Amino acid sequence: MTLQKARLERHAQALAKANAAIAAIRDEAAGEASRHKYHFMPPARWLNDPNGLIQFKGEYHLFYQYNPYGNRWGAMHWGHAKSKDLVHWEHLPIALAPSEPYDLDERGGCFSGSAVDDNGVLTLLYTGTVIRDGQVIQTQCLATSTDGIHFEKYEGNPVIALPPEEGSADFRDPKVWKHEDTWYMVVGSCKEGRGKALLYRSPDLRKWEYVSVLAESDGSLGTMWECPDFFPLAGRHVLLFSPMGMENTTTVYLVGDMDYDSGKFTWDVQGEIDFGFDYYAPQSLLDDTGRRLIIAWLNSWDWMPWFKDFAPPVQKYWCGSMSIPRTVELDEDGKLKFLPVAEITSLREEGQVSGVQRIGKDMEIVLTEPVNEAWEMIAEFDLENCDAEEFGFKLRVSEDRTQETVLSYFPATGILKFDRSRSDGWSEGVCTCKLEAFHNKLKLHIFMDTSVVEIYGNEGRTVMTHNIFPHPDSMSTLLFSRGGSVKLTSLKSWKLRPVW
Repeated sequence: MTLQKARLERHAQALAKANAAIAAIRDEAAGEASRHKYHFMPPARWLNDPNGLIQFKGEYHLFYQYNPYGNRWGAMHWGHAKSKDLVHWEHLPIALAPSEPYDLDERGGCFSGSAVDDNGVLTLLYTGTVIRDGQVIQTQCLATSTDGIHFEKYEGNPVIALPPEEGSADFRDPKVWKHEDTWYMVVGSCKEGRGKALLYRSPDLRKWEYVSVLAESDGSLGTMWECPDFFPLAGRHVLLFSPMGMENTTTVYLVGDMDYDSGKFTWDVQGEIDFGFDYYAPQSLLDDTGRRLIIAWLNSWDWMPWFKDFAPPVQKYWCGSMSIPRTVELDEDGKLKFLPVAEITSLREEGQVSGVQRIGKDMEIVLTEPVNEAWEMIAEFDLENCDAEEFGFKLRVSEDRTQETVLSYFPATGILKFDRSRSDGWSEGVCTCKLEAFHNKLKLHIFMDTSVVEIYGNEGRTVMTHNIFPHPDSMSTLLFSRGGSVKLTSLKSWKLRPVW
């Protein structure tokens, strides 16, 4: 038996074992009431970072970090799904499983990476991670598929065996793209407590040359840059990453200019992709309509209190899901804005529209809709004659008012606040961010799905995403105002059909 044939058999056996483990419990997992209705999630077990987001042969492919053997992080595999519309997803066999000396480790495995179309061959670049003698060893590896489903690991792996001097043992999450006739790769790393994005180039995806530090922290942008993503947008370039060591900041974007001759990216605009508790490791793709799209993991590492798990104990067979796909656009002020993809409107079912009404001082109004666990709502407020100190919504409120999640806006300061301290008896935290009024108006676009809330403020200029786990009977939505009144100019809501 040749060495390559032995490698293929090892990988095939590891994949078969993992797929069998999921098949054994997927029906029980599907019956759990806590599962989302329209956000992507695997058939069962643990999910984290999105990987390999690509449109290949007319279909969207989503890979993801996956532990098919438990509801907590473990040896990483690559789960796989595809979609024609970014809304309805078809689960495919697991694409990658730990099987080789460079990725076979119960504390490591096939870590995050990306996918490219190499002349009709779907090619994955990922980080193989093992721990040897107490040392983490991370290398960049390659796998290919001609049918878009079954993948073979490259016999010459790893394609990058060692980090450069400017990097460290933290050396992971390759994102690959093509510029002119050359492939480029950015890899997340760090050194001396400062996050970095390292740049490589290759003529064939197999032989890689280190170029430079594309960009790095000045000491204020985190100790490690995970899951970097780099792309052109409207005449400029954008670098996304999830920093470690920035407390409540889980995602950062930088907008600037790229010099391919020097391998340097110089930025002049900085912002956060999502200000919420639960949005991490967004990855992008450019689709055939010219849209730049991102999807992220609906959880995060630094925010999570380590005396708790990533989900309450009522979830027995799953943990983790993905955000609604979002478009990325360069706004007129040079900052980015993020909006849910238009395809999500195809799920709208029953709808309701309310006319103009003034919410009086210290008033609470119970809305007749939405009253279920999967819905969309768009509310617009007139701030020109607003004298309220605070106004907003109470979401997923129980009949006895002991459970509620409060989303409120403070006109005097421009602060948007999300309070989940009474959401479910398990979640914690109050999140705030600045949301300036837009032409004396406030627009909130809210998506609720069982245990996640996505909030888009003022046409995607500010976005917040949070997990909550209310009792299934906590269904009411309240509109309130404190210390004064505010005029609601428009309120639209829809029930959303499940996709699973």
